[in-house]
Amino acid sequence: MLEERVFTAVGTSNIALIKYWGKRNEQLILPTNSSISLTLDENLSSRTSVIFSERLDRDSFYLNGKVQDINDGELKEKFQIINRLRTMAGVRDNILVVSENNFPTAAGLASSAAGMSTLVFAASNALGLNLTQRDLSIVVRMGSGSACRSIAGGFVRWNRGELDDGSDSYAEQIFNESHWPEVTDVIAVVSEGKKRISSRSGMRQTMQTSALYQSRPQFAERMARELAEAIGRRDFNALAEIAIRDSNNMHATMLDTYPPISYLNDTSREIMNAVHEINESAGEALAAYTFDAGPNAHVITTDRHIASVRERLSEIDGVSRLIESKAGRGPRILGESESLIDVGSMLPKRSSGDE
Repeated sequence: MLEERVFTAVGTSNIALIKYWGKRNEQLILPTNSSISLTLDENLSSRTSVIFSERLDRDSFYLNGKVQDINDGELKEKFQIINRLRTMAGVRDNILVVSENNFPTAAGLASSAAGMSTLVFAASNALGLNLTQRDLSIVVRMGSGSACRSIAGGFVRWNRGELDDGSDSYAEQIFNESHWPEVTDVIAVVSEGKKRISSRSGMRQTMQTSALYQSRPQFAERMARELAEAIGRRDFNALAEIAIRDSNNMHATMLDTYPPISYLNDTSREIMNAVHEINESAGEALAAYTFDAGPNAHVITTDRHIASVRERLSEIDGVSRLIESKAGRGPRILGESESLIDVGSMLPKRSSGDE
């Protein structure tokens, strides 16, 4: 019988410098190309508490204080990951999940990456599963592709893999969070609203209708190899060009989709122009932009240039706030005092802001 105990974990978002956009197998979530990301620190984090119990008459999930319908659409598919973990552990107990993000959800800031990786990490610990980091990433991948990269800290590569069963498509740390400590992500928040087209839907449309997309997997795979080498030698000029070109390439395939998809807005484009102006003025790359499926910009720079990058970004109309993040270390288990669950009532704890 499983011990009735709350496990709480904190995990973080990641920013892909080589993007994942498109699946070669939708059911197993196998990507068309390898991707490389930087795991961010706890300025962009998800805290998740889980408990498996015979006292629960159904699975329940609360996000940012609101109960979620786990039988609805994409959330239903993602929540199937819990069934997979239960099967692995030989457990039938229902689960209560309470999760809080400290940054906008579904706004193109990889909230699902933080949330899914943290959920799997907490649940696997609660079930007593001694999974390797590789096996954890494979389980997470089946719930949210980009989330598998948040299982490790520092610079992480999600390998495309070749096998049809997906057993060789996993995330691995290629350089830890201490490898290049000067690197900083300055996030320019442009919109905190939910994006109009989900990443899953956008990927599908792009693959089906974009002529430009046909060349993207090969391009991205080559960029991934070159980026890993640039990170290894701490070559910021090379990192900047590769990251910018890959981001532009992905968004070009979206615009070539029919009907066209554009996650970027005028403020996003102003940020792109500002970064190029900064670099041209300096005669070298001081910053690099990269955009996921949303208008919010991740501007990668180094400690020496953070102040000037922040100053330039803050001058742009439409930038509501800036968030700074260093390399993070991946998910970790928190102490009992950090739990979000009231075990007596089997409900979320009331926060200090509750009436």
